[in-house]
Amino acid sequence: MEAVRAEQPESMPQDLSEALKEATKEVHSQAENVEFMKNFQKGQVSKEGFKMVMSSLYHVYLALEEEMERHKAHPAVTPIYFPEELNRTPALEQDMEFWYGPQWRKEIPYTAATRKYVSRLRELGRAQPELLVAHAYTRYLGDLSGGQILKKIAQKSLGLPSTGEGVAFFSFPAIPNATKFKQLYRSRMNAIEMSPATKEKVVEEAQTSFLLNIEMFEKLQELLSKNQENKNLPGKQELRKRAGGKVQGPTSTETAPQRSLLSHSPLLRWILTLSIMATVAVGFYAM
Repeated sequence: MEAVRAEQPESMPQDLSEALKEATKEVHSQAENVEFMKNFQKGQVSKEGFKMVMSSLYHVYLALEEEMERHKAHPAVTPIYFPEELNRTPALEQDMEFWYGPQWRKEIPYTAATRKYVSRLRELGRAQPELLVAHAYTRYLGDLSGGQILKKIAQKSLGLPSTGEGVAFFSFPAIPNATKFKQLYRSRMNAIEMSPATKEKVVEEAQTSFLLNIEMFEKLQELLSKNQENKNLPGKQELRKRAGGKVQGPTSTETAPQRSLLSHSPLLRWILTLSIMATVAVGFYAM
């Protein structure tokens, strides 16, 4: 799946939230035309993949929320700074301990694509904190839009307790009404004073946020596919031994044929759906 950055319209809507909606229509259309949604709805969720998704989101939210905290007095950040209601890092820390144990900080993976995403957030914190608005809007409102549905699917597919262990990320206990909160968030964001040039940069950064999410999850699937090949390889070798008396073909994943990253694993469909629902739904399904 190749996401393409949309061209900017000649005249942008006055409200920033509407501008974001308009500018991300193309990537939203791409997301609608993939088959991953159907597979996700079937509950095709892997424990290994879910853990990796959550660990990647932990790294991303830790960076985003540290930068938001650092710049909470910035005129572009202050109006949309809701740490009590929105911060995901504490919930993700609970999930990490549930999935990886008390030494989770030493255990959780950190892929190169996730590092790239985190590096972008840190870069904005250093040089252009006003562009953090795009990442906060894209992630938080998407989480609020699809969080409860994703939580229920994960609980059912992975056999998790109904009390919420392992999926704290999807719960927002300080937000009793998600629809009203999203309306408040949009109104606060639309009230931010910024020049047309800055608004255009924020819109472009929202597209960048989406692309970084896609890349992060594609690389996760690449890693998962290699892990699966390693698990399957001994059995394949044994079959070759029985058939011909010796092992034929590749004996390591370095020389083994590369699988398609997008067609062989229902897990990728679920992972990308998570990203798509959390990232794209914000400008189109949220009230």
